[in-house]
Amino acid sequence: MKSPYKGIKRILFAGKNSLNGLVSTYREEEAFRQEVWLFVALTPVAFWLGKTAWDIAILLGVLVFVMLVELLNSALETAVDRIGEEYNELSGRAKDQASAAVLLSFVIAIGVWGGFLLERFL
Repeated sequence: MKSPYKGIKRILFAGKNSLNGLVSTYREEEAFRQEVWLFVALTPVAFWLGKTAWDIAILLGVLVFVMLVELLNSALETAVDRIGEEYNELSGRAKDQASAAVLLSFVIAIGVWGGFLLERFL
């Protein structure tokens, strides 16, 4: 449904909807909760590991990227489940592909964090 609001009111309502999406995903999706707590736990490590503000931004950015991809995965799963919960090959493929995107985002995050750790200790 398109927003009936314009200007700042639209921005405020969009922000409220975005916050609702974060809260409902946190409440309903175990994987998202785990990624949020991973972000919380690794934030101080990022400040210790990063030498510059850019380093810290990269370290935290890849963690936010994982959560972002998880949000999209959860949205797709919710939409597919709304259509029907009975098994459908195309629905299963769509869910698997979205899950693969989450996996690849983790590979990126592990690669970035691994590179920073190697640089720090070697």
